[in-house]
Amino acid sequence: MRIAVISDVHGNAYALEAVLRDLKDTAPDLIFNLGDQIEGCTDPARAAALQAELGATEVRGNNEEKLWPGGRRTPLTLAVGAWLEAQVAPAQRDRLAALPLSARVEGVLACHGTPDSAWDSLLWVWDMAGGFYRSRDPRELRRMVQPLGAEVLLCGHTHRAGATRAGDTLVVNCGAVSDQVDGDPRARWTLLERRGPHWNVDFRAVAYDVAGAVAWARANSPFGDFAADLLGSGEMRGRAAGQP
Repeated sequence: MRIAVISDVHGNAYALEAVLRDLKDTAPDLIFNLGDQIEGCTDPARAAALQAELGATEVRGNNEEKLWPGGRRTPLTLAVGAWLEAQVAPAQRDRLAALPLSARVEGVLACHGTPDSAWDSLLWVWDMAGGFYRSRDPRELRRMVQPLGAEVLLCGHTHRAGATRAGDTLVVNCGAVSDQVDGDPRARWTLLERRGPHWNVDFRAVAYDVAGAVAWARANSPFGDFAADLLGSGEMRGRAAGQP
């Protein structure tokens, strides 16, 4: 069994195309998409179409929940939503907003943040004072994961790749296709392979046309300067201050 996992595309068609080229070479048996598909400013319509064509098992992210009525509250997120409405067709937005919170295929359970919330996270906990994600207490993680009875638990949301074992469950936090946090602008995805009773995890990093993505955002959205800083630096600068 070979499983490809993408997460947090954030409307970046340029990063997604690079990931899909790398992904297809591995000929996966199954693809999971862990959400936050279109919330971004680098050709989200094309990113939405590419993801819809994958036939992936999908779950909704916290940014899909912003597509719900009343899901956007701040002036900036309302502005982003208004711009996305002109980019992505209503039927596609409605489909994304209606995705399930979690999905299970055999022994693999997938979610965006946690199985109970697209806004929370499993491996990492946001440290408000420090401005970064810190590791969750492993005892707490085991208490959260063990009742789920999964061989593998997939999650995204934090834009950090990492894996650990909690009891009998392999917990895999998959890297983000777009909007990196570690200073490396490359797009990320994850390959899982089951060999006999064991699972192996391969975190992939793929170079893509960052300049082209920024040029598209500058030409077609009001968020070009933000995209240049976010994508060029590979650091999550600006989003915490209210950027899209």
